Amino acid sequence: MKRSDIEPLRRTPLLLIVSAVLLLLAAAAILKYRIPVASRGYSAKDFGIRVLKSPVDFNGNGKDDYADFLAGARKDAENHPDYDSSYQDTGWPPDNKGVCADVIWRAFREAGYDLRAMVDADVAVALEDYPRIKKPDSNIDFRRVVNLKVFFEKYAQSLTLDPTEIAEWQPGDIVIFGSNKHIGIVSDRRNQEGICWIIHNGGQLHREEDYLSHRTMRITGHYRFDASAVPEELQIPWDPANEP
Repeated sequence: MKRSDIEPLRRTPLLLIVSAVLLLLAAAAILKYRIPVASRGYSAKDFGIRVLKSPVDFNGNGKDDYADFLAGARKDAENHPDYDSSYQDTGWPPDNKGVCADVIWRAFREAGYDLRAMVDADVAVALEDYPRIKKPDSNIDFRRVVNLKVFFEKYAQSLTLDPTEIAEWQPGDIVIFGSNKHIGIVSDRRNQEGICWIIHNGGQLHREEDYLSHRTMRITGHYRFDASAVPEELQIPWDPANEP
């Protein structure tokens, strides 16, 4: 056997050892910084926090709106739609597709609201409040976080942006991140420090997770939607005929 043939054989064990060490370090980093899955969460009760109930049960199903918002967002998380931001000619993406904003209208649908129609109605009378809308398009306006930010700034209660004020974060709240780049619904699950988890769709594996503690974007909006404080003409019910 030639010397040139022996050298690669000598190097092979060393390469295997180095590769194994690198894999172990990568696995350790993932375990350290990964976002926990929902089964490991805590509840408000664990921190002596009273869960708020909405004064409104819009769809009359026996559950208040906040509980319905949470249930609708969780259904979307469990359905795990593919992240797909493509324009839909009918406006509504099918339930197996969606983006972060689709979590919100699906949460509102669970409570009996047609968030698309509500946004359209406000745009129709106050277009000047929506600087990013040059020409209204019902098929997409309600799926853009920048427009939802305007709507909730007008018609929802603005709350703390500090996630460590744990009692001020309640299930069904709406939270916006970055420069109107991302949006989600506050979960009823919390981490070991009492910080609420978020239900959202960024194309990640776990759609309900400890995102507030691991976010890459700053929190720029935190809202609680109380229909009793919203003009009646904007309280538009969901029509089952709209089902995608």
